[in-house]
Order: sequence, then structure tokens, then C-alpha cells
Amino acid sequence: MINFKKWFVVFTAFFLTVPSVSLAGSIKDGSSGNPGEWYVGTTPSSIAANSHPILFVHGLNSSSDTWYENNNMYATAYQNGYETAFIDLNAGKSMWDNGALLAQKVQEVYNYFGEKVVVVAHSKGGVDTQSALVHYGADPYIERVITLSSPHRGSELADLAYSSWAGWLTGIIGSKNDGTYSLQTGYMDYYRSVTDSHANVYNTPIYTLGGTKWGNFGSALYWGGLYLSAYGSNDGAVTVQSSRLPYAAEISVGRWNHTTIKEGSSTFNLFKNYLNEETFYSASAASFETAAVTESAETPAGHYITGGEYAGTHKESVAVEKGVDSVTFDWISDKKDTSLALASPSKKTYADFKVTADDTEFFKGAYHHTLTIEKPEAGKWTLETKAEQKERYLLNTTFESPVDAMLSGEVKGNQMKVKGNKKLNVKTDMTVEYYDKNGKLKEKKLKAKKNGNDFKIPSLGEGVYNMTIDVKGTYEGTPLERTLIQTVYIDDKGKLYAP
Repeated sequence: MINFKKWFVVFTAFFLTVPSVSLAGSIKDGSSGNPGEWYVGTTPSSIAANSHPILFVHGLNSSSDTWYENNNMYATAYQNGYETAFIDLNAGKSMWDNGALLAQKVQEVYNYFGEKVVVVAHSKGGVDTQSALVHYGADPYIERVITLSSPHRGSELADLAYSSWAGWLTGIIGSKNDGTYSLQTGYMDYYRSVTDSHANVYNTPIYTLGGTKWGNFGSALYWGGLYLSAYGSNDGAVTVQSSRLPYAAEISVGRWNHTTIKEGSSTFNLFKNYLNEETFYSASAASFETAAVTESAETPAGHYITGGEYAGTHKESVAVEKGVDSVTFDWISDKKDTSLALASPSKKTYADFKVTADDTEFFKGAYHHTLTIEKPEAGKWTLETKAEQKERYLLNTTFESPVDAMLSGEVKGNQMKVKGNKKLNVKTDMTVEYYDKNGKLKEKKLKAKKNGNDFKIPSLGEGVYNMTIDVKGTYEGTPLERTLIQTVYIDDKGKLYAP
């Protein structure tokens, strides 16, 4: 084995087909390694010509073993003749903390191999890597970066996790952390402003891949894909639009979900040629400006969201308007064995909820209890649930309905404006959760001042303002309910940033 750093534990899996990994410390039973430790894979007997070593960087709430536990990415790289290294960052920290740590450690990796590495980064690992390059001086040690479904513009699932209705659940499962906080779309708009304008942004080539598959009903990423579908094509955790950088070259967008996109058998052969010396790249500010104007600033209205906590028996009602093609009820809970029963307006009952563990990175530790009704009757649907112990939940109801295109929200100046079709008769209410620049909750369920359906966004200091707009009313004489979630960031000078 390779002599490397202080001390080692040899990890060997699938002895005949998978090479060993030298670890500075140990990773056992899928638990994360220590932040800052990095590990070297076995050197192939024949190293690919003109190749760079690969440094694999994991994503949010993950660890380095994501590349070789139930994943053949490491084995595929080894079999193709590539030297490899793996690093553990802080699983729940921001891109600033992880960027600084990665910049420090990648110099050690560079010194070990004696040459620049190519970083292959999954999910938030791509954002962490760009921070290391642009803000912390890692460019001399990294040849180029390949990002696999990285949320370069944040994820609306992070917005949901920090919304007022989700607080009971995300507080107990621990998904409110610096990493999730920093991936809210308002914060990421601020991050893009200080990163994309930086003098270092074009120094290191970046290549991207994005995914469009989120599985069938009941699969681990289905609910995330369903929620994000209102925002565009996605892989169950990140939209294709967010996976792109306008000054980066896009290698491919394919039918991968947020898990399979990092598997060797899925994508390695697509980015293999970008690991070598002869890869060419060019980027310009002009390409950035051209791509930037294609984005929509409107928040769609395909969901009704509520949440809370209870013990014993509890009921939630959901208004379903006429003309709905389908409605999906997703009871997201900290309990796996919740008893649920759904009743239609005509008292027909349904109980065949599909239960799956969350796999989106944003609600890790939660369980989804999901049921879809095709062509539902209009009226009030009632969900009754029972739990012996206190249960925290988030109910996300997703509609496929003509109304979805009739209602939207948009940030204009310092106002959140709700726009509705004349066929809708609605009333709106907006609450704000204000988190300061350090991610600490400073104001909870703050009521926003309104003028008609326009709300003034408060300015209480630097930080993220997570806004929840509850919409209630009627559509052609039938009840209607929707929820819009939008985040903005206000900097220390009072400037507002919105996706």
C-alpha cells in the first residue's frame, strides 16, 4: 500500500473487483469521516495516458464513502487507469466553511500526486469546490472541475425546509443546518452575485451534468421530483436549470436521478475524456450574459403546504378545486409507522399510502407517506392520522391542474407580488421567517404588511427572508388552496437578492 500521511486503515471491499482505499482514519457503517481527512485509492497497475488524478468531493449531508459504498464510481475509475483521492468535508456546513477547508486540503493532495487534480463533485460539493477556487485560492492545484447535479443556483427543497410550515419537522430531524441554509435560492442568488463577478471565476474550467429522472411513484426521490416539477426538469433534488453555470460547458443532461448521476456505470464514460490533459475549454462574460436572461423569476403555484405537530388523533383538510387532473398527498413525518386515512368529499376512504425514506439530502431522517388520486372530485378532502407519540409532520399536496398556471408570485423591488387570473377569487396571507447571516432564526412567523395581494418584504438586517404565502379562495365556485414559498437575501447594505 501507499505510504500516506500520519496513519492508515486499509478499507477493502469486493476484494476481487474493487481496489483498496488508504484512509487517514476510518469510515465504519456508513458514518461520515472526519472533516478534512482525505484518502488515496490504490494506484492502477497501468495509469491512463495524459491523465490527471481525480479528487472526488461529496455533497450535502454526505461523506466520502458515497463514491464507493453501493457505488461503482471508484472501481470504474480504477479499472480505467485513473489515480483517485477522496475527501471528507463538513457534511452540514456552508460553501464558505467547506470551500476554505477544501482549498487547504487540496494543496496537500496536489503535493502528494505532484500535479493538479481534476475534481469530480456531486451535488453541493460542486458549490463547495467553486468557493475553494474563486474565494480561497485553490486554482493552482485544480486543473478543472466536473459537477454532477450541483445546485449552482440553490434548490427549492432548501427553501421548503426553512419555510414556516416545515419548522416542526426539520427542527426535529436536524435538516436545518448551515449547508441547507446556504442552498436556499435567495441566498444562492447573493452567492452568484459575489462569485460570478469575481476576477477568479474564469480561471478554472467547469463542466456540468444534470439529471431529469426522479423515479416512479413511491421511489426514494419521487416526492422531491414531484415538488420540483413545478420549477422545471429535475433529478429529484436539483433542477436542470440549477445544475448549469452559464460560463461552464455542459457535458450532458440525461435520465439520471440525484443518486444514479454519481454512479460510475451511469456517467463516468461521459466525463472520462475531460479527465485528461488534452481537454479544451473556453468561457466568456458574453456567454454568461446570454444564458442569464433565459431564467424565470416567477414562483409557480402547484402546491398546498401545511405542517405542525400532534399526539393522538389529528385531521388536516385540503381544498381541491374542479378540473384537477391529479392530486398527490405527501405526509412527510419523523415517524415511519403513522396510521393515515384519506376521505374524499363524498366520504370514500383511501389508506394505501406508499412509505419511503427521504433521499433528497434536504429532509434526511424523514419518511414520506404518499398517495395519488387521479381525477379527484372537487371539495374538501380530509386526512386523518393517529400516532401514539408526538409526531412532527409536513403535508405537501401537489396538484396537476389548470389553476397552476393561473397563479404565481414574483419579487419586484421590495415587494412580493401575487398574480392571479380573473377566474380566481382569492385572499392571500404572507408570513416571514427571518434568519440572520449566520443562519439563526431571529423572527418567526412575522406577518407581512399588504396592499391587495402585494406584500412588503421587511428589512430587519442581513440574512435570508423565507416567505410563505397562503392562498385561499374559489375557482368557478369550488374551493381553492395553494401555497407559494419564496426566499430572498438582503445584504449588509440593504440590497435585496432574489432568484
